[in-house]
Amino acid sequence: MSTKALILLEGSRMGTGTLYVQAAKRLGLHPIVLSADPARHNYLATDNIDAIRVDTDDLDALIRECSRLRATYDIAGITGFPYPGESVYATVAKLCQYFGLPGPNPASIERCCDKFNQRQMLAEAGVPVPAYRLAANATEVERAAAEIGLPVILKPAAGNGSCGVRLCRDAEELAEHTMYLFGGTYIWETSPRILVEEFAQGPYFVADILGNIIIEIGAGEFGPPPHFVYREYTYPAPLTDDQRARITDVSLSCLRALDLNWGPTNIEFRWTERGPVVIEVNPRLAGSPDPQLIQLACGIDLVTEHIKLVIGEKCDLRKRHSQTASARFLVPDRDGTLDWIDGAAGVPGVAEVTWYVKSKAPLIRKGDARDCIGHVIAASPTPTQTAAILQRAFDSITWSITPFPTIDE
Repeated sequence: MSTKALILLEGSRMGTGTLYVQAAKRLGLHPIVLSADPARHNYLATDNIDAIRVDTDDLDALIRECSRLRATYDIAGITGFPYPGESVYATVAKLCQYFGLPGPNPASIERCCDKFNQRQMLAEAGVPVPAYRLAANATEVERAAAEIGLPVILKPAAGNGSCGVRLCRDAEELAEHTMYLFGGTYIWETSPRILVEEFAQGPYFVADILGNIIIEIGAGEFGPPPHFVYREYTYPAPLTDDQRARITDVSLSCLRALDLNWGPTNIEFRWTERGPVVIEVNPRLAGSPDPQLIQLACGIDLVTEHIKLVIGEKCDLRKRHSQTASARFLVPDRDGTLDWIDGAAGVPGVAEVTWYVKSKAPLIRKGDARDCIGHVIAASPTPTQTAAILQRAFDSITWSITPFPTIDE
């Protein structure tokens, strides 16, 4: 009998790849990772995982590789991660469709990955979204910002991890970031198009969904503006019953509007004066550490349940307990070489300490999720206790960064 294999496209710097590999093994599957550059995923070498180099932007090449693997393995399912771009998950959907395996609708995923198209579809369905315009050059950006009114958010129409996203509070910041995006420095996944958005101000929440079931709603905080670098996540979010009900209703409206009726989705909100406003709908599972937080908070292993869905097995989404789980991200305060980092692991109540980089790694801040170099997770029965554990853990962390040498003129 052929070995049952799970094909995984790409991986994740922040740990989701490891979670999928471990979950696949627990389910009796042989994980095989297809990646354009396997060397950039440290977990592949650490966990001794089968990895095959293939251009993950080339659908025909992926089809050929999967067809070749079918001669040796029983391919039970195919899935992947949003790295280096959202297009990977759209490719996953096409592969599942080609091989007749369970998976999302490719057309729905592709429509959703275009942020402008997503905004249009949500607005047409009556879902609350920020005011927005699409711009293809600096003149259009300036006009859109004038129509919406400063401050505005500038973001690429495709991408993830807050790459290229910035709050522009005045005309100078608007011109500066427009130049950055259009001036040849920013690397575009698609043709250069900027989404100019109203800055929806208020607390940030995220709904994690599988199929049409709201698994949990979390709360998040970011570092100082103008960038949106993660600082902390907490599950479950401290919501009133009314707030939870309204976020749930809007989430389900998003799924209907975008025809997302299979697999994982995570939806980001800001709670504004008019209630929950949708910032973004991501047609995929949220990256680490969200799955770990959800498992600690309510006992549902979203990665395992997603894989079950991928291989055609029945999911078990029953909540088994109720805790407060929080993650805080470590973000460097300067560029330079990381000499060493240590701490947090021995603090009682800490559930996980993960560093994304190794000693002697160069640290160059970009103002997005890539600035995070690690996270600490704590869990306990109460929000107050969890916050105290997390603070003690962070107070115990010691590290050293040597600034890059300067070149004298």
